[in-house]
Amino acid sequence: MHWRKFNGEPVDLPIYEAVETAIMREIENGHHLKVCIGTDSQVKGSDTEFATVIVFLREGQGGFMFIHNEKTKQSFTIKERMLTEVAKSIDIAYQLCHLFTEYNVDMEVHADINTNPNFKSNDALKEAMGYILGMGFAFKAKPEAFASSCCANKAVN
Repeated sequence: MHWRKFNGEPVDLPIYEAVETAIMREIENGHHLKVCIGTDSQVKGSDTEFATVIVFLREGQGGFMFIHNEKTKQSFTIKERMLTEVAKSIDIAYQLCHLFTEYNVDMEVHADINTNPNFKSNDALKEAMGYILGMGFAFKAKPEAFASSCCANKAVN
């Protein structure tokens, strides 16, 4: 799995080590961190591209993120695609949750799913919320889910 920074620079360490290094550096610099993990996707022809982001927020001091892009030829219904986005976010959150506990960093999983029932993505809201909360993670949906709806959205090519 290849990760990069927002400026395109590759993350050379395995993601667990890169996140731990970032957390330690930020704590040493006196920052209080919060991490938000989200995934967004776009369908282009027969391709579906997913972008998963790990957003590090420095309280009152901006932030930075790590990005992973992935393409597939698999076709999805809108509900399947929304739940696949959530599954990708949960996978990363689960891999990293020990770090967040160890370093006392708050973490949320953001779902690019609209809370307004007039939008198609809303069909997946109950399942996504149950999946995320059932894994023990804090959950945010649109409009509060900026990691997926803004950050990951900008990272989908």
